[in-house]
Amino acid sequence: MANLYDILRSRAPSDLSRPFAVLEDGRTFSYADIGDQSARYAEALTACGVKVGDRVAVQAPKCIEMLMLYLGCLRAGAVFLPLNTAYTTGEIDYFLRDSEPALFVCDAATIDAAKAVAESAGGIRVETLDESGTGSLSRLAATQSGRFDTVDCSGDALAAILYTSGTTGRSKGAMLSHANLASNCLTLVDYWRFSDKDVLLHALPIFHTHGLFVGTNVTLAAGASMIFLPKFEPAQLLALMPRATVMMGVPTFYIRLLGESGLTREAVAGMRLFISGSAPLSAEIHREFRERTGHAILERYGMTETNMNSSNPYDGDRIAGTVGLPLPGVDIRIADPETGAPMAQGEVGVIEIKGPNVFSGYWRMPEKTAQEFHDGYFISGDLGLIDDRGYVSIVGRAKDLIIAGGYNIYPAEVEAALDELPQIRESAVIGVPHPDMGEGVVAICVPRDPGFADSAAITAALADRLARFKQPRRIIFMDTIPKNTMGKVQKNVLREQHAGAFGG
Repeated sequence: MANLYDILRSRAPSDLSRPFAVLEDGRTFSYADIGDQSARYAEALTACGVKVGDRVAVQAPKCIEMLMLYLGCLRAGAVFLPLNTAYTTGEIDYFLRDSEPALFVCDAATIDAAKAVAESAGGIRVETLDESGTGSLSRLAATQSGRFDTVDCSGDALAAILYTSGTTGRSKGAMLSHANLASNCLTLVDYWRFSDKDVLLHALPIFHTHGLFVGTNVTLAAGASMIFLPKFEPAQLLALMPRATVMMGVPTFYIRLLGESGLTREAVAGMRLFISGSAPLSAEIHREFRERTGHAILERYGMTETNMNSSNPYDGDRIAGTVGLPLPGVDIRIADPETGAPMAQGEVGVIEIKGPNVFSGYWRMPEKTAQEFHDGYFISGDLGLIDDRGYVSIVGRAKDLIIAGGYNIYPAEVEAALDELPQIRESAVIGVPHPDMGEGVVAICVPRDPGFADSAAITAALADRLARFKQPRRIIFMDTIPKNTMGKVQKNVLREQHAGAFGG
């Protein structure tokens, strides 16, 4: 049994009438519904001419039917290729030409543009699925029998392709196998103590590994249920917490929840776990959330290419500012970015990862794939260190490293110092061209109190917290920091916006 669908199905509750998902409109989707609906979508894919190994590209709003399409792809032996709903027509054109899918599923609202780009990319068939779960594909699925023999496949068979964000250079399609996804979700069920009694608050998008492969697969593998929401609304999530036990989110979720006066220990009394990932969680937000709720947020570390790599422990110290310990079966090491030589404990280098969770390579990029592996380890591009207790800390992306006057400056260290200040809600630190230093440190800060813009006070507060060469030479106040849909700060955008901060 290697098909991920079969593995997940084998762990379903014996009573298939139990709920898998409760929708915003009150509808309940049972485990029996999963079997029926995923079969109908697998049949619909076959009717559309999709064969084993074909790609199915999907740019559609979050709905339960999109999850059934994902499971239908697994059952049919097709490769699920979810695309960010924020991608433009030009970006979609690239993805379709690169992946050559047999089918493109789009929002009914964008059908005209989708058909035009699909035609120019090679005459790709287009079907629709909208936020209510209706569309040409769901209508086709409704006419099917609901009986489908899941395709038998090897664990190495492709289950999905996820394109990296592509902030530098071409986006790359990370190829993830059935075995990659199965190993990760089964590990997380055990590590995070999921059971069939859990109810997950699911407010994440499902075009990304976090909401799809972590949130959804872990729920299925535990025989648990979820409250399935189209998007994150802090007041709504707070109101639903008495009905839930677990929440998965990005740091922005927790920042916005802290802005709700109703976030109290009583409000979260029934919750057992809050998980954060996809972007760094500041130690200050971790501390503030714990003070308000009594819960220590569990931070973990994952990537598009690897799913989850490490996690703070369920039992034991959840150390703010770290991403915890390597998950069982996952090997993490720190290497010199230039030579690849192993680094001593506590020294900063590039994080390299090996394990059953690690992808097989980039779609149709064998040379790029070869460059990204070293002695069987995937070179993550993240800079980090491992302390004497084995906890992994990330100090930034290699491409975000600032070199000023010959000194290496890690943005995460400066951001941590800024975020500890009572005047600062959150910060982002970048390096931009400087006429004397090569690069100068610029801090973009969101103040706690709107209108605060006293850069001299911030500079003074950092005087005894950071060495002089690490201190920002410019402090810029903004109402918000630009982020992508998963809450990651878009430092490439900030570098473009503030490239002339020092007159360059």
